[in-house]
Amino acid sequence: MPKPMTPRDRVLTTFHRHEPDRVPINYESNSGIDARLKKHFCLRPDDHEGLRRALAVDFRGVGAPYKGPRLHEDLPGGISVDDWGMRRRWVEHASGGYWDFCDWPLKNATVEEIDAWPMPSPDQFDYAAIPDQIRACGDFAVGAGNPGVGDIINSNGMLRTMEQVLVDMATDDPAGLRLIDRRTEILLETTRRTLEAGRGQIDFLWLGEDLGSQRGPLISLPMFRKHIRPRMQRFVDLGKHFGIPVMIHSCGSSSWAFDDFAEMGIGVVDTLQPEAKDMAPAYLKKRYGDRLAFHGMISTAGPVANGSVDDTIKDCRATLETMMPGGGYAFAPTHQLQDNSPTENVVAMYETARTCGVYK
Repeated sequence: MPKPMTPRDRVLTTFHRHEPDRVPINYESNSGIDARLKKHFCLRPDDHEGLRRALAVDFRGVGAPYKGPRLHEDLPGGISVDDWGMRRRWVEHASGGYWDFCDWPLKNATVEEIDAWPMPSPDQFDYAAIPDQIRACGDFAVGAGNPGVGDIINSNGMLRTMEQVLVDMATDDPAGLRLIDRRTEILLETTRRTLEAGRGQIDFLWLGEDLGSQRGPLISLPMFRKHIRPRMQRFVDLGKHFGIPVMIHSCGSSSWAFDDFAEMGIGVVDTLQPEAKDMAPAYLKKRYGDRLAFHGMISTAGPVANGSVDDTIKDCRATLETMMPGGGYAFAPTHQLQDNSPTENVVAMYETARTCGVYK
């Protein structure tokens, strides 16, 4: 058995497609299941670090907090508005609730209206907080960014509707492209300053772009190469400049873009919904495993949500058996674990990763 690694070494070994001592483990969840897991482990509701240690999570994240003025006010009717102007309302459901988007203020905006729309300035983030955040991470793998960094369809769709963003790219709409580029420039600069503040101690960069439905691509490959790839390449090149791996989140059937990802210098793909077209673990491992590492693949709509404990264990073991050989696989849910996931299933999911994810 290999000598135990630090979480940082475990993640970086995996991201370079080599075998670590065990598969790295990551965790993302909605608030309901998160609260139930903390209760299960007898943790305080705010003990986020305690839960990650209980689940043997190898990843941690850092980011510069926004310190600028409030740019948008909340609206009547319980509508919460963030610093980008994205509007959400809390929607109750049978197993909890969700902050869902309820209005799209830039749907019909002109170029002039988009230019005037208040957005955070890169000058108004506290990059001086980054070194202390990194020190608090200890020997865990430190990531900067998230699935909302560098994306075009998803986050711009939260202001303009996803349908309109797709039309914008298809028609080269000046207003839509102005929104895309304005947000891209802000995120690119805040990311650059975050990595600079990390002083070589940030281990990977996390980007995102949802490219697929369950049945196939959301857009054509030519459209991807015209509008998304050149803009995303700037973020990837930033990661290259700082000498760190780049991971990209993409929901749905997105393997049609994986060849381009590898050409761009992206080293790791996140999400990997196994029920979507051309996203089965065996297919991805065989087709792309010599060029890409993988993060995710435990479906939040599969046995962990809808099956028994035994079903969950069986599914996790099968995924590990397929993805582990040769390295290059980090165990994680395909997205945030949903509130309809039974607590015992999630606990079994992570116990299986710890016990069955060990390399011999």
